[in-house]
Amino acid sequence: MPEVTDAVFAAEVLGSELPVLVEFTADWCPPCRQMAPVLRAVAEEEGERLRVVQLNVDRNPATTNAYRVLSMPTFMVFRGGEPVKSMVGSRPKRRLLAELTELV
Repeated sequence: MPEVTDAVFAAEVLGSELPVLVEFTADWCPPCRQMAPVLRAVAEEEGERLRVVQLNVDRNPATTNAYRVLSMPTFMVFRGGEPVKSMVGSRPKRRLLAELTELV
């Protein structure tokens, strides 16, 4: 899964032509690790319509604080440089895809 940092967040996420699903994650977060195969599958299925990236909250506090992320995993969809949806907690692939349907 591609990882973004505070340094490249504006270019990679806010400046993306495609909508971007960002997983705010942490190495110590078991539900975040559970989401890895789900996110890989979503990235494969929706790769032409949606970018999927991760941001480690411990290594990137500026972006984490800017978007007031308090729980992991938090998923945010950015479109046109703006956050358009936020979801907290792990979920099955089917549910995640359903929640993304109107956004991609």
